[in-house]
Order: sequence, then structure tokens, then C-alpha cells
Amino acid sequence: MELIELKSNTKRPKKMMFGIVILFIMITIGLLIYLYPFASTKKELYVHDDYSILINGKIKGQAQYYEKKIYVPLNVIEKELDDSIFVEKKSVIITTKNKVIQLPIEQQNYFINQKSVRSSFPIIKKVDNNLFVDLKTLSTIYPIQYHVTGNKKIVWIEKNKDVYYKGKIINKDIKHAYLRLRTKPDLQSPYVEAVQKSEDIRIEKQLDDFYFVRTKNGVGGYIQKKYVEKKQKVSVATNTQPETSNTLQFHAPIHLTWEAVYTKTPNPADLPKMPGVNIVSPTWFKIKNKQGEVTNLASHSYVKWAKKNGYEIWALFSNSFDPTLTRQAFSNYESRQKIINQLRHFMKIYQLDGLNFDIENVDPKDGRLITQFIREASVYLHNDHKYVSMDITFIAKGNWSEFYEREKLSTVVDYIIVMAYDEHWGTSPTSGSVASLPWVENNLEQLLKEVPNEKLVLGIPLFTRLWQEEEKNGKVSVSSQALTMEQAKAWMKERKVKAVEDTESGQNYVEYHDVKTNTVYKMWLEDELSLKKRAELGAKYRLAGVATWSRYFADSSAWVALQTSLSAFKTKK
Repeated sequence: MELIELKSNTKRPKKMMFGIVILFIMITIGLLIYLYPFASTKKELYVHDDYSILINGKIKGQAQYYEKKIYVPLNVIEKELDDSIFVEKKSVIITTKNKVIQLPIEQQNYFINQKSVRSSFPIIKKVDNNLFVDLKTLSTIYPIQYHVTGNKKIVWIEKNKDVYYKGKIINKDIKHAYLRLRTKPDLQSPYVEAVQKSEDIRIEKQLDDFYFVRTKNGVGGYIQKKYVEKKQKVSVATNTQPETSNTLQFHAPIHLTWEAVYTKTPNPADLPKMPGVNIVSPTWFKIKNKQGEVTNLASHSYVKWAKKNGYEIWALFSNSFDPTLTRQAFSNYESRQKIINQLRHFMKIYQLDGLNFDIENVDPKDGRLITQFIREASVYLHNDHKYVSMDITFIAKGNWSEFYEREKLSTVVDYIIVMAYDEHWGTSPTSGSVASLPWVENNLEQLLKEVPNEKLVLGIPLFTRLWQEEEKNGKVSVSSQALTMEQAKAWMKERKVKAVEDTESGQNYVEYHDVKTNTVYKMWLEDELSLKKRAELGAKYRLAGVATWSRYFADSSAWVALQTSLSAFKTKK
């Protein structure tokens, strides 16, 4: 009796467990059928505020509606449309390819290329220390168009050549869950709006099996591709068209040489023949004071000589290499315009072909001032059909290099000239080459990541440093002096020493030990060998040409060597 009772108790729990499992499976299947397609029913607001700004496919900030005009935050326009907008204390400066537009804050008058334009309302408004700009005025400056959606929720800004595809929701029996526009390309994410069968939409992008689409009210979200009929491609065409660039391209490989003018331009009768040179750049202009006055050392007789010999003249303007004066003169619109107006006047009366900007020794935080000055100057000079070139250094730290916004500058000017020298400068604590070939090439490769090769001109030194290492009391003092090519050759001839090729620098090298004074002299020569190699390096990287500092240091062999080597530029172009 006991055995039979035990078996009976064992079977009963097994049957119960089996029933529970079957019931659980049936309930699960029922829930899956009920919930399918497992889509989230959570809804999120696409925008929270009226007049939210839609630009570049995203909601960015909120516009202000003031006296029947739409004002958009200036910082949104800076980030999404034009990062070159320049804000000063009293005005906003917008610089396009052909225009410099000054928009005084809370003023009705504004200026286009220094000509006054009268408006019936302020273009720039200040609200709670934030700047806003009239959107209608912006649409006459930039190639954009805009409209406010019917529910006034979105200010929709489109740019010229923005691309999308027309689309239509298919007209078939579709579950409501599939007609919801999702925040992510999956059905489990929240939705922002539901579309209707046969509704017209635009398709902006595709991700996996989903399209990102947008309704006529500007609301955007993801929907599965199979529920959308994709139609023709559309490219936005705005009423205001992009401006045509006025940048210039020189007709041949550039061979520019600088004419160093410190107090007076040299007598043209004393100037040598320079075969191969096609541009001369006399250092005639520089900042005089913080008000923006410009010192002028130009010479009509030099201009006449240059034109007679077939040289174009790209006169040089410098900031006097004074960081404080540079900040003062470039920090406001009025002084920048004063500088530019004087330079344009000089270019006209001396019939100059271009300007070369030599801005050096600037506090890194003031780099934006330099870029803005060059941006504004380039507009006027290009409108006058003049070449614009800018001198820069290789990438390095400190006041002599760090302030250059090289990539931005290269989009504004016609040519960037890299001063590829002073690897070892005049007061360097160690002797060395002015610019060894490996040092130049390594730095050039880094620079070409920011400046396009077709705009880059390789600066070449024509001077040699004579290094003197003198030992006194067990310590070696190092000093140097710059020699012309002729002076270097005369120094070697006087001491009856010959140069040998130094594989490390790629140059000819000479060393002389004066036993009487226990002094060692060293020179890494700039001669036919080094100049030929430098020009060939420019050709290797398909640069726009070369520039030499300066004409004064050269002898006749320099021009011959460079002229011969520049033929490689023509071959590789």
C-alpha cells in the first residue's frame, strides 16, 4: 500500500508543471501577436518652441519674431552657414568673396564695400546680450532660402544645392505603427509624428532599411523604406546665387624675389639682370601707428625699371613685426579699412600688380585679427584685379608661427609663400644650416596638409650664415653673421678652403679652424647645388613656384641655377 501511494504523488506534480508550461507558451504567443510589430508607442516632440530653426537637417536654436520679421541667432549662422563672421564691439562684419559688409548693432544704416545702405529697421538686434540678425537680409547676402511652416513651429532654412529626393508614402493597407516617423532607424524608438498614406514627403538620407524623411511642416524622422516610393532627385536653387571667386592664377611657375628696402629703394641702374625672375616684391609698405597709417617707400623709377624688364610688382606690406601695434591697428573695422584704402591708393598710383602680406611676430590669440584683415583686404584687391599673396612660416610654436590660421588663409589669398628658412637663426645657440633640405621637406609635408600645393610657393634663402665657435675658459660661444653668396665665396677663397657635400644637410659645407684664436668657422652654403635642390623639391610636390630672400644676397649663379631648375615645374604641372 505504501509503494502505490508514493507513485501516485510523483505523477501529479509532473502533470501540473506540464500544464503550466503550456499555459505560459500560449500567453506569450498571445502577447506577441497582440503587440506585433513591437513598435514603441511613446511620442516625443520634434520641437518644443515656436520658430525653432531647421538648418542642415537639424534643429538649431530658436528664432525671434519681432515686428513681423524673423531674426535668427548670429551664433547659429556662424556655426551652420559661415564661420568667418566677425563680431566686434559695435558691429558685425560679413565677408563674402566680393563684399565686405559691416552691420552696426541696433543701427538701420549698414555698409557694403564701404558704401552706405539705408534700412527701415536694424539688421542686427541685441537681446539679452545675444546677437540676432534679420533672416531676410541674410537671404540677400548668402545663397539661402527660408520659410516658416504653417504651424509656425519651424523656420526652415535651405542652402543652394542642398539635395533631397521627392517621395510619397505608398497607398496600401499599412498598420498605423509603421506610419510613424521614428527618432532612430528602428521601431522600438519613440516617434515624432505619423504620416498618412499617399502623403508627399522628402527623402533626405538612407540608413540600412530606413529612410530619413521630412514632412511639409519640417518634421523629420525614420520610416522603413518599403513604405516609401522614392522619386526624382531635387537640388535646391535659391534666388541669391553663390558669388564667383575673383582669385587669380599666375600664368607661369612663380619666381618671385624680394627687394629688401629699409630706408630707400635702390637705384635701378645698379640692379642686375635676373634671368628667370618674373615677379619682384619690394618691401615698401608697413604699419606706422595704431590708427592704421601706412609708411610708403615706393619708387616710380623702380616701377618703370620693373615694367621695362618684364617683371610684375607685388609690393610687400608688413606689420612692422610689432605684436602690440598689430593688435591695436587690426582690432577694429575702421583702422583695418584705413590700411586697406591706403594700400589700394598706392597700388593705383604706382600701377602695382599685387600685394604680398608679410605679417610676423603676432600674439597667437590675435591670429583671428590677421585672418580677418587678410580676408577683408583680399575682397577689395581681387575686385581691383590684383594678386594677393601671404607669407607664412612652417608650423611651429610661438609668436612667429602659431598665430597663422593657414587653412583659412589659403582659401582667401591667391598664393601662400612659406618662408622655408631659419632652421638655425642668427642667434641660435648651436651652429647649423639656415635650412637643411631634409628639414625643409619634412616641414613641407606637414604644411601641405593645410595648404593646397597649387597655392603654395617655396621660399628659398639666398644668404649663408658664417658661424663662429670660439672656445674661452673651457666654454664655447657661438655667433653668426649673414653673408651674401659673393661674400661667402670670397671668404673661402681668402682662406683657401674648399667646400664638400654634406649628405646630412644636402648642401655644400665648409669648416675652417683658426689655430691662432682657437676658433672654428662653419658654413652650410647656399650655392648652385642647394638652390637647384630646393627648386627641384618644389617641383616634386607640384608647388606654384619659388620665392627668394632676398635679391641683395644673390650672385649671377643663383638666377641661372633657379631658372634651369624651374623647368621641372613646367614638366610636372
